[in-house]
Amino acid sequence: MNKMGFNRKQAINNIEAKQLKSNVPDFAPSDTVTVHLLITEGAKTRIQKITGVVIRKRGSGLNQTFMLRKISGGVGLEMNFQTHSPLINKIEVISKGKVRRAYLSYLRNLSGKEARIKPLNKK
Repeated sequence: MNKMGFNRKQAINNIEAKQLKSNVPDFAPSDTVTVHLLITEGAKTRIQKITGVVIRKRGSGLNQTFMLRKISGGVGLEMNFQTHSPLINKIEVISKGKVRRAYLSYLRNLSGKEARIKPLNKK
């Protein structure tokens, strides 16, 4: 606290807490997710679904991001998303995967059956 009794860090945390989304599911790298993204074209807005594998998740709180990899027309696309962005309408977890890494950059060099991720078996 400074002389005025104002704690800047606490004020920032209070503002950020109000902006956090409550409907974000629990997902991790190797999970297949669908991101419902708000797209604005001129005066029209629509929701576009993007399905892919989460290859990285980093940060915490309002600064949390994740990287999604999808194959489109035989070409790999990687997109970074802010988890709590107002442009993301919804995130759905399609399936859980089992890996032993936090960053799945090795998927870039694999194709076809090699790029599959083992499903997580819950017992």
